[in-house]
Amino acid sequence: MQFICPKGPLTEAVMNVSRVIPQKSSLPYLEGVKIKAAGGKLSLTGYDMESGITTELEADVMQEGEIVLSARLFADMIRKMAEEDVHVSVGEKMLTLIKSGLTEFTILGTPADEFPELPEVPQGDGIALPQAALKQMIEQTLFAVAQTDAKPVHMGSLFDMKENSLTLVSVDGYRLALRTSAIIGGMEKSFVVPGKVLGEVAKLLSDDEEKTVTLNMGTRHIVFNIGKYTVVSRLLEGEFIDYKAAIPSGAGTEVRVNTREFIESLERASLLISDRVRSPLRIFFEEKTVRTSCSTSLGRFTDEIGCSSTGGKVEMGFNNKYILDALKAAGTDEVRIEIASALSPIKVLPPEGEDFIFLVLPVRLRNES
Repeated sequence: MQFICPKGPLTEAVMNVSRVIPQKSSLPYLEGVKIKAAGGKLSLTGYDMESGITTELEADVMQEGEIVLSARLFADMIRKMAEEDVHVSVGEKMLTLIKSGLTEFTILGTPADEFPELPEVPQGDGIALPQAALKQMIEQTLFAVAQTDAKPVHMGSLFDMKENSLTLVSVDGYRLALRTSAIIGGMEKSFVVPGKVLGEVAKLLSDDEEKTVTLNMGTRHIVFNIGKYTVVSRLLEGEFIDYKAAIPSGAGTEVRVNTREFIESLERASLLISDRVRSPLRIFFEEKTVRTSCSTSLGRFTDEIGCSSTGGKVEMGFNNKYILDALKAAGTDEVRIEIASALSPIKVLPPEGEDFIFLVLPVRLRNES
């Protein structure tokens, strides 16, 4: 195999494909990127047996072939090259010469026939939507994906598809994040995509409303086609929480508050909280103010910001990180907070409608009976 490829596009492609490649694996070839040169194109693939990313880019191919090279080493080498064109040639016994200008590296590759094939998913059963829309949906729900495998299915986000709508739901036992968006077409289908994969998908998605992403679902896998990249992932199995039943209905108190002001107030309170020094935030929702206080071994804090409120006053305790994550994910200048009782989860909503719903469980305060 022998080819020449511009350094910039090759570096970008290797780095993006490497997102799913494990740094250490019991199967050494999974630590590599599979490179195939044919028909004037390079095909790059990374795969960890759970998810994979592939892409194609233009190249001057003098001799067709394929090989697996250490992803970390290959990426570092081409990124450090001084010249714009990278020459790669594979000789006997998989010895690979990587050259740019006067700089040369020789490393040992692995035969590509040892590299596993990515799962194939039928291309007919899918939907298309703007990349920017899916990116926002992922970013607004990913924070609530469970980080422990107490219930493995909750380590992913539920995709709940109905005709003309798509809902993403994440839950970790302390909070729930839901985001709904209109889509064209669609079908009745639900599946759970690992949160780790969605994080990488979000990095590949564009903010351009004109660009689209297609999702094709199989029985056990999903494929995201994002421009020149294809992401394949297994789906998580198990019974996801009944999120509709988990969302409380009715509210005794509704508070409207400036999102940035509330975040800044809670961030000031969080200066007295750390992994070693923990204490709940005490938040008192009143008619025209939101008062926040905190007391730890490091000191005490009080603050107050304006709000508009209907219903009764209520005092609640919260984990600072959980309520901050919800507010930061809102992406709106103002949020609407619905409160049923001091011990019920609060609902963080947009000023109007329910395009997103974030539930945050309170913590019991010491002086409560």
